[in-house]
Amino acid sequence: MSIQIAPSLLSADFANLERDVLRCQNAGAEVLHIDVMDGHFVPNITIGPLVVNALRPKSKMIFDCHLMISNPDQYVSQFAEAGADWISIHVETTNHLHRSIDLIKKSGVKAGAVVNPLTPLTTVYDALEYLDFVLLMSVNPGFGGQSFIPSFLKKCETLKTFLVKNSLDNIAIEVDGGVKLSNVRDVVSAGASIIVSGSGLFSGNLEQNIQEMKNAVIDL
Repeated sequence: MSIQIAPSLLSADFANLERDVLRCQNAGAEVLHIDVMDGHFVPNITIGPLVVNALRPKSKMIFDCHLMISNPDQYVSQFAEAGADWISIHVETTNHLHRSIDLIKKSGVKAGAVVNPLTPLTTVYDALEYLDFVLLMSVNPGFGGQSFIPSFLKKCETLKTFLVKNSLDNIAIEVDGGVKLSNVRDVVSAGASIIVSGSGLFSGNLEQNIQEMKNAVIDL
């Protein structure tokens, strides 16, 4: 499975979002990770469908909308209509995960389930056959710039082994939180193929950082 680099919009310059999105695209990033926070499920508040809709005509990147929100079913169709290509929801936010995944799929986009650092992987196992990807958090959701939680690596390896064993290895593993050039090889070696990075890419020279991260995992 090829490795995709996904800069996190959360770390962009919000006064110059179009500029930074185009910089990511021109530097070779395949995916734009869009963190949606509501001030309820997580303490921060970020952006909504209007921003996604405004950016959609500006970029050919995959728009990966990560809904860190309570009651995600209420907003799935809005983000799909705004231009999301992928939508992921936290397993902790819905009592009916199958129904929520089905809603995402019926909106015409790829579906992902998100698992927080101390949420057991077993919460998502029965849903795997309906998913396109699983997003494993390597920090607690809600803020950018946090430190990577090392226990992610074992969790990712466990999930990857389960997927292979059950002939579900077409399902991608995405990682979000604290990924930098210094640890990205370990993350990919553990089984992740979609690499979200915010401050790890936007701190310093964005274009150079994207290229260096891509090059760091090209042989894995």
